[in-house]
Amino acid sequence: MNIALWIVQALLGALFVFSGVMKFVMPVEEMTKQMPGMPGWFLHFIGVAEILGGLGLVLPGLVRVRPGLTPLAAAGLVIIMIGATVVSAMIGPLPMAALPFVVGVLAAFVAYGRWRVAPLGRPSTTSGTVDRVASRSTR
Repeated sequence: MNIALWIVQALLGALFVFSGVMKFVMPVEEMTKQMPGMPGWFLHFIGVAEILGGLGLVLPGLVRVRPGLTPLAAAGLVIIMIGATVVSAMIGPLPMAALPFVVGVLAAFVAYGRWRVAPLGRPSTTSGTVDRVASRSTR
């Protein structure tokens, strides 16, 4: 399960970072042409949120700093994908909403998997023992 979660995390991380960078660097006029009714500042905000969420899927587990942020990043991306699914269904043909829906389901899989099934950052028994011994000797 851990390997499957890492594969999905890496793929989603790359997808969201790429998508977010495109939304962030694309001219506002072109973005609002593709998504009528959405203000440019909001699309830039979504781009930044996607970049941070994509990085949050991978970096905490790789560097072992605050690994509990990974399921939170995945949950935040689920919220973004719910919005993307609704907007895609409203402005285009209904099958176009399938891609953001599937990406949202995969993000939900990561969120649940890293929260309940295979959380990152569980301390090993060796480091836990060393920490307990060190704390006793300083008392």
